[in-house]
Amino acid sequence: MTDTPTGQGAFGWPGRLWRGDLALGDAFWTGAVAIGLAVNVTTSLLFLALITQDMPWLALIAGYGISLPYNALAVVGVWRSAARHDGPPLQAELARGATIALMAVLSLT
Repeated sequence: MTDTPTGQGAFGWPGRLWRGDLALGDAFWTGAVAIGLAVNVTTSLLFLALITQDMPWLALIAGYGISLPYNALAVVGVWRSAARHDGPPLQAELARGATIALMAVLSLT
């Protein structure tokens, strides 16, 4: 795959997360925790707003159609970054486990 002029590769930062090209700390703390929480809180609020407006199908699409794909991206990205992690193996396994637990909870709420 040819890099773009910015050196970010195809699809920029999300592509780097998906491929596991980010350092484990960046993938976990930025991709899963910070952005993951922001995406899930935002889509949950959107879901609630649309439900109160009696738009259940639109609420379902907005609430889960955005958050679930992002949650999958975060899990795959952290998993792949953990596989390339040069530090202690326990860090990689803890990041994997915490990401799966966090994204499962966020996906179900």
